[in-house]
Amino acid sequence: MTDAPLPPGWTLQQIRDRSGDQEAVALDPNRAVTWVGGAATEAKEALRPEIVLGFHDLCLVKTVDHDWYMGSLYEDGSIDCWAGCNSLDDGLRGL
Repeated sequence: MTDAPLPPGWTLQQIRDRSGDQEAVALDPNRAVTWVGGAATEAKEALRPEIVLGFHDLCLVKTVDHDWYMGSLYEDGSIDCWAGCNSLDDGLRGL
């Protein structure tokens, strides 16, 4: 986790304080991230993560398109996103 990126203007301690999770971590974005939040008939879509923040088995993902998503973080490191967020702050409040 040494060089995992953080959102500009944020420290890890600020993220921990805002989320209420003192074990929150910045994770390597080089992992499989999939959007699964659409209707059951929609195909799953691979997302390209730029920033990944882990909160136990939940996470917030910022894509290279500058969109934020909330999802489930699995033991193998993969992520299924099932909700969009307007901003990091909205995502942190929604955890």
